[in-house]
Amino acid sequence: MHGLAIGLALFLALAIIAIGTQYLVNPRAATRSFGLPLPESGANIAWWLRLKGVRDIASGLAVLAFMAWSTPLGVGIMLLVEAVIPVGDMLVILGAKGSTKSAFGMHGATAVLMVLTAVFVMIGGH
Repeated sequence: MHGLAIGLALFLALAIIAIGTQYLVNPRAATRSFGLPLPESGANIAWWLRLKGVRDIASGLAVLAFMAWSTPLGVGIMLLVEAVIPVGDMLVILGAKGSTKSAFGMHGATAVLMVLTAVFVMIGGH
């Protein structure tokens, strides 16, 4: 079970880095799947969207760093802390009356996967 949990943690870290990279390279296209309408047009919108990309990449790198230099407990705690991000995204989308499909299907499911992975990593490491 521990190998699967570590594999899931690695997948989550790489997936969030890939999403962040997408926001850097093509921010408007990346935003379409988020669950909220695209922001109003303007010269600086793409730059604001790229900020999300930078933060996503940093979040993924933090998990990778904990996987490389921490204990399974540390990796699990990091995943639990970072699960706040998709929960927050889900709540913001629901509050804005955005796509419930994206809110629950992408963000909610991601949060659940992160929490389950965190628990499995922590259990498997002891």
